Amino acid sequence: MMAADAAQRQQMRALLQQWSERQWLRPLDAAFADFLWREVPDASPWLIFAAALASHQLGRGHACLDLAATLTAPAQALSLPPVGDAALSAADPSLLPGEVLAGLSLGQWQGALAHPLLVASGSGTTPLVLAGTRLYLRRYWQYEQDVRAAIERRLAMSQQLRAALPLPALREVLAALFPPVAGERADWQKLACALAAGSAFSIITGGPGSGKTTTVLRLLALLQALALADAAGGKAPRPLRIQLAAPTGKAAARLSAAIAGALASLSLAGVANAEAVSQAIPARVGTLHRLLGGRPETRRFRHHAGNPLAVDLLVIDEASMVDLELMAAVLAALPGAARLVLLGDRDQLASVEAGAAFGELCRRAGDGHYRPATCDWLRAATGEEIEPTLIDEQGSALDQAVVMLRHSHRFAAASGIGRLAAAVNSGDPQLLADLWRQPPLGLRFCQLPGDDERAFGELVIDGGQAPASGRGAAGSGYRRYLQLMRERQPACTAGAAAFASWAQAVLAAHGEFQVLCALRLGPWGVAGLNQRIADALQAAGLIRATHGWYPGRPVLVTRNDYSLGLMNGDIGIALESPAAAGESILRVAFAVAGGSDAIRWVLPSRLRAVETAYALTVHKAQGSEFAHAALLLPDAPGPVLTRELLYTGITRGRSLLTVATPAGVGLLQEAVQRRVLRASGLLE
Repeated sequence: MMAADAAQRQQMRALLQQWSERQWLRPLDAAFADFLWREVPDASPWLIFAAALASHQLGRGHACLDLAATLTAPAQALSLPPVGDAALSAADPSLLPGEVLAGLSLGQWQGALAHPLLVASGSGTTPLVLAGTRLYLRRYWQYEQDVRAAIERRLAMSQQLRAALPLPALREVLAALFPPVAGERADWQKLACALAAGSAFSIITGGPGSGKTTTVLRLLALLQALALADAAGGKAPRPLRIQLAAPTGKAAARLSAAIAGALASLSLAGVANAEAVSQAIPARVGTLHRLLGGRPETRRFRHHAGNPLAVDLLVIDEASMVDLELMAAVLAALPGAARLVLLGDRDQLASVEAGAAFGELCRRAGDGHYRPATCDWLRAATGEEIEPTLIDEQGSALDQAVVMLRHSHRFAAASGIGRLAAAVNSGDPQLLADLWRQPPLGLRFCQLPGDDERAFGELVIDGGQAPASGRGAAGSGYRRYLQLMRERQPACTAGAAAFASWAQAVLAAHGEFQVLCALRLGPWGVAGLNQRIADALQAAGLIRATHGWYPGRPVLVTRNDYSLGLMNGDIGIALESPAAAGESILRVAFAVAGGSDAIRWVLPSRLRAVETAYALTVHKAQGSEFAHAALLLPDAPGPVLTRELLYTGITRGRSLLTVATPAGVGLLQEAVQRRVLRASGLLE
């Protein structure tokens, strides 16, 4: 281990400077290390190095730096060198994390962190917290403590809540909402509703088409029916105050539309006060930031522990996208007696920001771990039997609050998308090879050469003229919405309703097809693909420019803008709309959330945080689905390509999925062996 003398301090500072110059570290990471050097000159170089890495890990979604994992597999744990810098790092091996950490033991590193001004083992004011082998920036250590404590409090309340439920009424309403279905061993949607009704905190997880939206709608009907039938103490029954929320505007709009559609067909036959129950179910979904009262340019919210939300039940959809900081804010703002239900797919990518709370909380969901007492109560409430393999006398309190929906209603057994998603989740390379060689209906693979502009153009313009492999008709690409934009454009003298109808049709057509990618940088990243797609569309005569603002340009909002009513994830399209004196002006059309046909028109000059959206990263596409998704993967493997990323990208397709990569099936086979393992101590 290096002695903490001036020469070795300079050596470590030089290393961090080189990493910063090469963009291995963010400017923020380097600035944090410099701040600690200045404030505490006698700190060990290994302490400052660990602090810089802890900050770096936050930028990669980790809540902390796992010292043991970093020493065991430095390149993998830190994703250094980053993708695209392998050649540069090979020219100077001394910069590689493995070389820097060679000879350092875990005990030595932990010993170097023993500085009372900078590191504590728990509460205090130090900027860093060391918990076992995990080093945190204090703020994120506190978020973990707060989230864990809030969930434990709610789990402790659940037994009392369950005992207070009127079991005969619960059983009666559940029977009305879930008529018997022949042939099914257990109705997991019914079980999920019962479990959530008897829990102050619950999680419902499942893949696409597993019925999460249907389940939560019936849960809302169940709880409102029970609330409206409860006249205890001589008081008039009062419906529950329910809020539905999602992390992004796109996810909120999608859930709004799904709830509104499902509500119209929801049968409440046999449910007392059916009309009142139906009217008490909200269909409007907002973003979490709007619900909490986000304040522009700050991390603070209007609602917090001192000013809680006025809500009896909060349902959060796409909860896998909720980062640790936001989860802590939600739990702090929730009244003590309110229920919290999290919905999401545990196999999807975690949030872009630090933390993977949802995935951690339901990582044992597949095996159930239900205690016999929980199974007895569920049997009494639902009549459903839980199979013995899911029963565990040692199941945790958290296990009793988690349900996994186990049947997909969207993807049939023969569905190409469903089979590929299952193959990816199983990590089976042979199954992937079999599907690549003979894809089922709705699935296409294409070994797309990086320099084949004709094949690339066919894919992005027309969705692929003919499948390179696989069966099924070619999908529609971006030509469809651009032709519709041109052919159905109203005359300048047409009214506002005509332009709104046109914009709605263009947005809907654009949403049928989407190019997805894994990276942000490089020729197979967002920047490279957006330019390449624009060039192909211009060459085909479908757009008139490839830079700046032009009719047909799709844009993605990358930051909430409350003044414009636009949320991170919203997609708009630049269109020519009428101005004064019969002339036209370019405005960007956005669909208004909530299932209406209204259009929000915004001048390009007012949009402060948007980017072209011909290609989206899989991360940005979470919470969305498209009739045809084209997943374009790079020509070489890398740490970003993981099982979770592939699964999330694959399941964005509703009817047709095209997977294209110059590298062939080998890239997929290698990617499914790599998992997203975020450093955290939430469950420890």
